[in-house]
Amino acid sequence: MPRTYRLRKRAEERDQTRQRILKATMQLHDEQGVASTSFVQIAERAGVGAATVYRHFPRLGDLVMACGAHVWQEMRPPVPDAAAALFAGIQTTRGRLERLVDELDAFYERGALRLGLAARDRELVPELDAFLNAVEAGVAALVREALAGTPLPDSAIQTALGLTSFPVWAAFSRLDLAAAERRRMMVRLIECGLAAAAAES
Repeated sequence: MPRTYRLRKRAEERDQTRQRILKATMQLHDEQGVASTSFVQIAERAGVGAATVYRHFPRLGDLVMACGAHVWQEMRPPVPDAAAALFAGIQTTRGRLERLVDELDAFYERGALRLGLAARDRELVPELDAFLNAVEAGVAALVREALAGTPLPDSAIQTALGLTSFPVWAAFSRLDLAAAERRRMMVRLIECGLAAAAAES
């Protein structure tokens, strides 16, 4: 058997094992959270020894970052560089807020489970905190772009950021409202919050 073939086969097996570990890890994280998942549990779910998990991912942070790359692709969070294009051609503040709420509603719906679990453990796992900071930076960029051109004090911007956060969305998602009605209510709530904050400044 040629040496190059053996090396290629070994690399393929290593990649397959790594993918099994990542799949098992993400399943367990979805079921019980990041901080509550042990390397032994991951090894059992992946069908490998714990030493194999440690060989691929020496630290919990390494494993969390590798999973985070997959989760980022699945969730497709907003990113600052794409914020301006999202609102291109929309002139009115109401229209821009409607686009903002629609975009965030779709994103939070995609990522609800994992955002909630990550928020629960973010103070225990630095890599989760970094992941959520990146998500929140993207959301903040959308909010600021939606309000670009509207003269508002910083307190109004901060109010809008609070009202468009994931915890607020999660609370509204539990209400007995149709999705369209919930989105209309969120737009009106942001408008009222902006007006109140501007009046106070």
